[in-house]
Amino acid sequence: MPPARPPGPKNPPIIGNLYAFRSNPIGFLTNAAREYGDLVYFRVMRQHMYLVNHPDYVRDILVSNQGNFIKSRALQRAKVLLGEGLLTSEGQHHLRQRRLVQPAFHRERLAGYASAMSECAMWWRERWQAGSTLDVSTEMPHLTLSIVAKTLFSADVQSEASEIGTAMTTVLQMFRLLLMPFSEYLEKLPLPYVRRFEKARARLDATIYGLIRERRKSGEDSGDLLSMLLFARDEEKDDARMNDEEVRDEALTLFLAGHETTANALTWTWYLLSQHPEVERRLHAEIDNVLQGHAPELADIPQLRYAEMILAEALRLYPPAWAIGRMAVAPFELGGAQIPAKSICILSPYLVQRDPRWFPDPEKFDPERWTPEAREARPKFSYFPFGGGARVCIGERFAWMEGVIVMAAIAQKWRLRLAPDQQVEPLPLITLRVKNGLRMIIEARV
Repeated sequence: MPPARPPGPKNPPIIGNLYAFRSNPIGFLTNAAREYGDLVYFRVMRQHMYLVNHPDYVRDILVSNQGNFIKSRALQRAKVLLGEGLLTSEGQHHLRQRRLVQPAFHRERLAGYASAMSECAMWWRERWQAGSTLDVSTEMPHLTLSIVAKTLFSADVQSEASEIGTAMTTVLQMFRLLLMPFSEYLEKLPLPYVRRFEKARARLDATIYGLIRERRKSGEDSGDLLSMLLFARDEEKDDARMNDEEVRDEALTLFLAGHETTANALTWTWYLLSQHPEVERRLHAEIDNVLQGHAPELADIPQLRYAEMILAEALRLYPPAWAIGRMAVAPFELGGAQIPAKSICILSPYLVQRDPRWFPDPEKFDPERWTPEAREARPKFSYFPFGGGARVCIGERFAWMEGVIVMAAIAQKWRLRLAPDQQVEPLPLITLRVKNGLRMIIEARV
């Protein structure tokens, strides 16, 4: 007999669990995992879905059998925005592009980015005024946008940050509609949401193609990612170079992914610190002791250990990539169940990282979970905010360095207090944003 289908919620006729899954995806998946265990089956329209909720199963999909899986519908549909960039491409094209992009994230390159990260963060914090109330969920994307533009493209986009941020928000909001069944046909119609999406995409393209055009005209090798993309030669294809569209796809992917995810992580970090003054006090003590009044530098990062632990715990509770989807190419056995070809497996860092088996009292914000001893005691894929396997986030080390430097620079001067009369809830789009923003009061440290 073939392996049994795993348990799961009832699937209403025709639409299955489409409404429940789309209206409250985190709540639906959380309840499914709690009620049905480590492998849950449900259906969305005609699509077979499997929620994977155990570190061993996550490893099987992302590492042990990664060749049998491709990106799910969400990222396949993302090609309408990102083209064939690293996040969406598959097979040999993905391997080629990753090989060409990887040198931009080598250790020696990362060392050169640290000073630009610190410079941007210090400049940004000086704009703030004591007693003012800011939407941190807007401030952080603008800051990280300036960092990724400076470090990876040697560009200053601060004058455009507001427009780019608005376009990014529009793209993320509209993207949920583009995942609807038959959206491939709907996007060809002159519907209002389609026009908004196309306008936002055109705004982002204008920035990226403008940078490409200026760099090609100058012929200058600035030693940044954009230069590497423009001048990289594929030794396996007669030293062929990327055309403008290929450069655009990779540049836009890193431009967006490189600032959106880190901005979300920092936004949630400030919220968590505002709710845990004892953790905040220890962070301030570490920053004062290590920095001694100067701006954070690359050499300071190994000594900012508690800051890194805080960031790791924020990423545990509120991972920007809150769900990862993979589609099975061929039938696959997992946990005693047969996963048919073309089924979607959902791997949720948000769920696995809140599992009390791996993180006791999981809702508690506790940076002490990230001592070396505590890390070693847990299964590897009980924590995977950057994915894993061959498609692990190429910018992971960049993100860790940026997060620690920005946190140190801002917390050196300011405390951020949660403004009254607001309910803080996660908003699960492609990334995990804060629903309705995050207003915080800026207080000067004494």
